[in-house]
Amino acid sequence: MNGVLNIYKPVGMTSFDVVRVIKKLTGIKKVGHTGTLDPLASGVLPICIGKGTKIVDYIMSDFKIYKSELKLGITTDTYDREGKTVTTKGVVASNENIISSINSFKGNILQVPPMYSAIKVKGKKLYELARNGLEIERAARPVTIYDIDILEINVPYVSFSVKCSKGTYIRSLCYDIGEKLNCGATMWKLERIQSGRFHKDSALKLEDLNESTIESHLIPIDEALSTYDKIAVNEGAEKLLCNGVRVGDRKLLNEIQLNKLYRIYAYDGKFLGLGLRNNAGLKLEKLLL
Repeated sequence: MNGVLNIYKPVGMTSFDVVRVIKKLTGIKKVGHTGTLDPLASGVLPICIGKGTKIVDYIMSDFKIYKSELKLGITTDTYDREGKTVTTKGVVASNENIISSINSFKGNILQVPPMYSAIKVKGKKLYELARNGLEIERAARPVTIYDIDILEINVPYVSFSVKCSKGTYIRSLCYDIGEKLNCGATMWKLERIQSGRFHKDSALKLEDLNESTIESHLIPIDEALSTYDKIAVNEGAEKLLCNGVRVGDRKLLNEIQLNKLYRIYAYDGKFLGLGLRNNAGLKLEKLLL
């Protein structure tokens, strides 16, 4: 069994809890998730099975869309409602101020990850340090907020959806919005409604999981990578590529853009893997045969 399952994770479970459920149902050891969702959060969690685990990084690198609710006037040590309250403050911002502050985060920004995160510093996960009462300086990281749509303002609560790049912490975004409004803010609810091609509407709920539904909902590896264009190669190029050789056939290369990932197929329809062309030719970056 090789492929990807589009799972809807409920509130209260960790991403690894979902992985354990899949392992138990399938009897397969190679199972991995494609981006942690905190227990407080619900939503889309693609799960890779068998050889599908080879494409975890490619799925994780795609955009994400979240629906979130923040609460103004409060900050916690975890940046969400499950943490210990750090500050409370009255909210005097108008709706116009709230809207302009939130929209100011659109684009390429630098974001400091929360202490309660799995990022490693000198071999230690930040949340391990935080649980021991330590807080260290964290380097700001570049992320992209492609779009923000404010859904409802009912002070102190604000609901919005956000389309963002890999590595974006919505908890940090909520915290930063609170800082900009000078009243503090904490993430109150979070739902991931899309991760690349994987959407909430087609996700399989955990309570509906069984051997039959897993098989019927398992997405083939190449289909899970459908955001990448596909090309077919002849038998000669197939053998070379599968042996790790870079192909310099000009006729083939004329159809392929430089520095762009493609799904590579043999002419008989067999999926070979992901390939990338540079000035020297085409080579498989990830063999998935």
